[in-house]
Amino acid sequence: MPILVQKFGGSSVATPEKIQSAARKAIRAQQDGYQVVVVVSAMGDNTDNLIALADQINTEPSAREMDMLLSTGEQVSVALMAMAVQRFGHKAISLTGGQIGIRTDSSFSKARIRSIATDRMKSLLDQGNIVIAAGFQGIDEELNITTLGRGGSDTTAVALAAVLEASACEIFTDVDGVYTTDPRILPEARQVSQISYDEMLELASLGAGVMHNRSIEFAKKFDVPIRVRSSFSDAAGTMIVAESESEAASVCGVALTRSEARLTIQRVSDRPGTSYEIFKRLADRKIDVDMIVQNVGSDGLANISFTVPQGELKQALRALEDAKQTVSAAGISVDQDVAKVSAVGLGMSRQTGIAHQMFSAIAAAGINLQMISTSEIKISVLVQRSVAEQALRAIHATFSLPKTPTDAKSWADTSSQRKSHLSPEQVIERLQNADMERLMLDEITMADDQSRITLTDVPDKPGLAAEIFQTVAAQGVFVDMIVQSYDGDAEVNSISFTIPRSQFEKCQKILASMKTSVGEVQASREIAKLSVSGIGLRSHTSVAINMFAALAEQGINIQMINTSELRVNVVVDAAAGAKALLALQNKFKSLNQF
Repeated sequence: MPILVQKFGGSSVATPEKIQSAARKAIRAQQDGYQVVVVVSAMGDNTDNLIALADQINTEPSAREMDMLLSTGEQVSVALMAMAVQRFGHKAISLTGGQIGIRTDSSFSKARIRSIATDRMKSLLDQGNIVIAAGFQGIDEELNITTLGRGGSDTTAVALAAVLEASACEIFTDVDGVYTTDPRILPEARQVSQISYDEMLELASLGAGVMHNRSIEFAKKFDVPIRVRSSFSDAAGTMIVAESESEAASVCGVALTRSEARLTIQRVSDRPGTSYEIFKRLADRKIDVDMIVQNVGSDGLANISFTVPQGELKQALRALEDAKQTVSAAGISVDQDVAKVSAVGLGMSRQTGIAHQMFSAIAAAGINLQMISTSEIKISVLVQRSVAEQALRAIHATFSLPKTPTDAKSWADTSSQRKSHLSPEQVIERLQNADMERLMLDEITMADDQSRITLTDVPDKPGLAAEIFQTVAAQGVFVDMIVQSYDGDAEVNSISFTIPRSQFEKCQKILASMKTSVGEVQASREIAKLSVSGIGLRSHTSVAINMFAALAEQGINIQMINTSELRVNVVVDAAAGAKALLALQNKFKSLNQF
């Protein structure tokens, strides 16, 4: 009999009436022929209330005791849910994370799942029970209760679906699916019928609160289909699977991240090891660095900019002050009045001209770009916070996101033909790994057929980036990696991008013929772009640090950096490409991550 995992968040079990409604959904699924496992969060604001209660006792409680306290919220929910199922005449049993057999490491408040036992759950399911599992929690090797951190119940649900080889994992929440953007900001936002793991990973990291990125990493790693549904209706919702909704559409969604602060460490020594010295200090403080932009230096100096959550700004500044002397920085600039706007879509990797469309839409709204960073399926820009919603609206409209693509897939149409992107043997191998949440690198690659174009002293005004990339795209030049750095308080910036080496001379001529001044052109015909990609890059922040360390150890200088949920890219001189590739391979093999 197939297994179905259902997860109900805090708002879905906030009252006795809502708990009973959730119980009916579980019973209905069992009557439809499934064995059912239900994962629940704490009721409503229960977790916040427990945190406030702890604060009245001790303003600096230990992480272990906080886990002991917060885990009780889910224990209340599972017991009440089991009682509700039993009231309706069906068998149910509630289990804590420890009773299920969820083993974690000992990182209290942010534990990672190492393994999950299935014998007890399968036995209870075979006896006709609906198993009610406490989300967000597990136990470590010393039998201490641990909690999984933000999004922990989502992570629990998808992890259980993985080990039980469930048909799907249904996430019931207070929204009825995944939208092209936040419908609270743009009422014209459209619910998508289907979205890929990679697209959802990027959107989750950008603030789309429907799912947490760790749960999507689990789903991708173990090939678990997720359906996001409303707790308050029977609407079909949105499927998260390996394939995107549309092959033709370039962009599937846009996102706005408001609570960002930008830091720029100015005029640092442009030499091997500089990036490592800076970001190691940030990593040591466990600061969540998001958008990293390092551009090509001039006169032996370079600027490195990045964003951090506003709540971590003070710690980040302390880290930079520690690094300032080591990297011979001229200064540090901070801007807290910024927001990040991003477009995401698998179609970007197949279509040209997407960047200039996005930049043109922003320019038409009279908005200036402060930073640009691109990856294979994401373009992120930093803008002034006061105009961020305006930029979001412009991008959403320019890619026609309110309209359903003509080739849009429906899960009802495709589920019967769905093919796993993993073989059964691959899934079993991954499940049997000693650490279910370990970083899994898929590829360490080098593209050595590219060139770099750098425009320095580019006037800092709206529309110039759009004009540059529109002109280049119109002539058939394929632009890969784009980085616009921030040069402190200067009235000029620099923009670098990579192109196929076969189009190097053509691109130089195009730029030379432009009527608008685009600054001085500095170019390198032979570069190598090195990429590390895999599952878990967001939740394992050491990937970029280890890349920087490996290259610094070999005396290799980094010219450009950009990052995403799925990949970290660096550009080095072509002559150092093969040496750099070997250094990265050896580094991650030594860490048992590749």
